[in-house]
Amino acid sequence: MRVDIDVRHLARIEGHGNIVVRIADGDLKEARWDVVETPRFFEVMLKGKHFSAAGILAARICGICSISHCLTAVRATERAFGVTVPDAAARLRLLAKHGETIQSHVLHFFFLAAPDFLGLSSAIPLVEADPEVLQRALRLKGLANRLCDAVAGRTTHPVAFQPGGVSMVPEKRVLSAIRNELEDGLDDLHATARLLATFEIPDFERETEFVALRGEREYPFIGGRLVSSDGVERAENEYLEMTNEAVVAGNTSKWSSLSRESYAVGPLARCNLNFELLHPEARQIAANLGLAPLCHNPFMAHVARLVECVHCAHEAIRLVDEIVSSGDEPAMVAVAPVAGEGVGAVEAPRGILFHHYRYGGDGRIESANCVVPTAQNNGNIHRDLPDFVRQMVESGVNDDQRLELLCSMLVRSYDPCLSCSVH
Repeated sequence: MRVDIDVRHLARIEGHGNIVVRIADGDLKEARWDVVETPRFFEVMLKGKHFSAAGILAARICGICSISHCLTAVRATERAFGVTVPDAAARLRLLAKHGETIQSHVLHFFFLAAPDFLGLSSAIPLVEADPEVLQRALRLKGLANRLCDAVAGRTTHPVAFQPGGVSMVPEKRVLSAIRNELEDGLDDLHATARLLATFEIPDFERETEFVALRGEREYPFIGGRLVSSDGVERAENEYLEMTNEAVVAGNTSKWSSLSRESYAVGPLARCNLNFELLHPEARQIAANLGLAPLCHNPFMAHVARLVECVHCAHEAIRLVDEIVSSGDEPAMVAVAPVAGEGVGAVEAPRGILFHHYRYGGDGRIESANCVVPTAQNNGNIHRDLPDFVRQMVESGVNDDQRLELLCSMLVRSYDPCLSCSVH
């Protein structure tokens, strides 16, 4: 048996990455995941900038997770200056975060991952093959976009979040209208769950370590303790002890490790470590689709994304109700810069994101470090590949085309954002 797979570059992911698999005489000789995206030195881009520009500038790092980058930058700044934002601002920020999570997960599920399971080359053939599925995707994506527009000021690259709180508060009538859309969106999410139940998810497991924020009373998205499934726990400021980034030959992305050679972050990690904090309806959908902690099948991240969408929709409805029923509360506090350091951690759609800034007394960034989810996942993708190839070959997959598709599906299950990972 001989297999020769050389994917340069993998489609339907963000950025440039290669898959290389070599099997000769039935023996696996090589199975690699290589990140070859051009490096982006956005820490240097932040150096010297005034704190008022940190969130706005950081949002430009990514067009998909721009709200996460903005909120992480603002959180790091506020922690450096000892600022606590008003409750009204905290609610609005979390509401926007839920919008981004739904937006990103829906984009990945319908347009990047689903074509593999539906036997399509892309989402474009859905126009004729199943127009209702495509319309459902567009409705959900549009709803999430409108939520981000209303709360963050823009669908991408938010302008409403500043150190100290939120600079613009949406009108309550606008939020009430979006609440009604969220109720309708739940029907579309349940229909999506029925579609997902028809997908043939590869039966593959490789025991790994998962890392995420740990919620105390709520499913975590903004700040908190860092935990791993292997029992490691650290404070937000101790992120370097969790990420342990290292340069790897042949890759423009650093890789991370903790208790093992690699670990995984993202929706599956969050579900594994915070399952009991999900909305009951989200937990029921997880049960219906076979997701329960600890799950070590990376393909079940597709289920975890849908589960999180249901959770975020319910939580967004709750937050809108709280905001609409509340009085006119302040959403900003004054910020006085001081010399100091701050770390912000936010669960971006693809996993835990860190920004670390050191400020001078003039309120300008002296140094910055950003550790993004895909940089933490890349090592785990690489470790998954050889075990996955061996298992597929043992199960009878022996032609290049089928094996190439399955390996591509494995990488896409992580929803990598390689342009962010090459910091």
